[in-house]
Amino acid sequence: MYNRLRIGEILIRAGRATNDDIDHILRLQEADKEKRKFGALAIAEGIVKEEDILGALAAQIDCGFINEINIEELDLTLLEHLQLGFCRDNLVLPFSRQDDNHILVASYDPLDFQTLDKIELVLDKEVTAVLVPKAVLTEAINTAFDRKSRFLGADLDQLEEADTPYAQEALVDINDLLEAEGDDEAPVIGFVNSLFVQSVRDRASDIHIEPGEKEIAVRFRIDGVLKVITHPPKRFASSIVTRIKIMAGLNIAEKRLPQDGRIRIKMAGKDIDIRVATAPMVHGERITMRLLDKSALMLNVRDIGFAEHDLSRLLKLIYKPNGIILVTGPTGSGKTTTLYSSLSEINRPDRNIMTIENPVEYQLAGINQMQVNEKIDLTFATGLRSYLRHDPDIIMVGEIRDTETADMAIQASLTGHLVFSTLHTNDAAGAFARLSDMGVEPFLVASSVICALAQRLVRRLCKDCKVPFQPTDEDIGEIGLDRETLMKYTTGGTIYHPREGGCEECNHVGYSGRTGIYELLELNEEIKQLIIKNTDSGTIKKAAQRNGMFTLQDDGALKVMRGVTSISEVIRVTSEGGH
Repeated sequence: MYNRLRIGEILIRAGRATNDDIDHILRLQEADKEKRKFGALAIAEGIVKEEDILGALAAQIDCGFINEINIEELDLTLLEHLQLGFCRDNLVLPFSRQDDNHILVASYDPLDFQTLDKIELVLDKEVTAVLVPKAVLTEAINTAFDRKSRFLGADLDQLEEADTPYAQEALVDINDLLEAEGDDEAPVIGFVNSLFVQSVRDRASDIHIEPGEKEIAVRFRIDGVLKVITHPPKRFASSIVTRIKIMAGLNIAEKRLPQDGRIRIKMAGKDIDIRVATAPMVHGERITMRLLDKSALMLNVRDIGFAEHDLSRLLKLIYKPNGIILVTGPTGSGKTTTLYSSLSEINRPDRNIMTIENPVEYQLAGINQMQVNEKIDLTFATGLRSYLRHDPDIIMVGEIRDTETADMAIQASLTGHLVFSTLHTNDAAGAFARLSDMGVEPFLVASSVICALAQRLVRRLCKDCKVPFQPTDEDIGEIGLDRETLMKYTTGGTIYHPREGGCEECNHVGYSGRTGIYELLELNEEIKQLIIKNTDSGTIKKAAQRNGMFTLQDDGALKVMRGVTSISEVIRVTSEGGH
């Protein structure tokens, strides 16, 4: 039964407005050329808030009104037969069961009986509309369907061997991905799309799809650690691989040779670049996808984990006019981020910065970037040789992997250029031996290299669930700490480790995100003489430590004492070849 009182009268009775306020709005409404409603004018004039108008409307039409929806308590099974587009376009969301036959539906227009009838028909239940503010309802709809998409394997048992999908755009929007779970989409397409949704939400850097004898293993690499996500039945392997190949522009008929491609997707305003690689295995084709999120790239060298001790020295070194700065570490240790953030720090209109990379992972404004293409003999060495004719101030070479590239980099540094590059060595001191192994004369290494920076990535402890504990002397000894140092840099010797099972915020892992640990070896006269004498890397490392170098383990221990990471994490990444 509707309340016969008008909105203005209800507002006055509720103490939300005065008679003068209502008269003022009514006069405005008469003169308003846009013919706006009473409530819109009252809100625009600042007399009442949206929730006041909605509360009055709910009272007028005898409807419930709530100002928030607790998504944690939402019954996701109510969304099983509804699509995101329908709920978003009509601003409705079933959110609670009153009993077996009655459902509460959040709505911005409780008088839209046509939409409510459709929901009753789909859910086969009686529905009762509850009025909810538009912004609250829109956020609740998006969050609810995002949570629904987490159940990746929910429909795998119902998948039927479908005809291979052929025509799809490579650029996929988040709304398309979420709605792909509907009946109007091929189930394999929905499954592949939902992988992209979850991988981005879980901050995965890689997706691995690996065919086995009886099933497929889908794994994500999250914060450097592989995690099994789901096991689709083996009979869908061909359809899944074909779908991804189509999106990446690859040859779906070629199954005997490895292929490389690229997919670009857009999610929630983020541009995600996905590098796709296929390879034939015993039980079928394997696919590995590297996700590059441009918005997630940290380009401030001050924010990637350097201790003050190392940051001040690095900032001094990257502003030098010439020399070689080497960044070392295994694949996946964050070298690209360090290089890009260093280049961004020194990027100025009066500097000509040029890079040659394999591949160009992120495009940087104001920096000239070239991609290696060995099919046409465009290598690091040939690209570097070409760059020297373009009057560069600073050059970044993606990797020094052969004598020719090393010689070119050294010649560039000796003729007044600042050169950044990477090497695959376990520590900073090992960089010099690696160059010598390539055939570079030790005196050239000593006269051109100004520093070697080794690094690894450690997982950050989840701020919401990390657990304090008192380590034993044996615990701290594993990362080179003693009790005296621990007591000096912590509160009562307390450090932290991950809670078993984690929490919702960290996806039940105990860690969330990563940061770098570093080993910055700056060359001085003593170290230069050791390099010229072709001294072993162990001796060079000890000399650098005497001169104040923090080792990877030292920097890791410092982050343990500051509660950033755990002992086990530092041990994992600083062990031989760890990353």
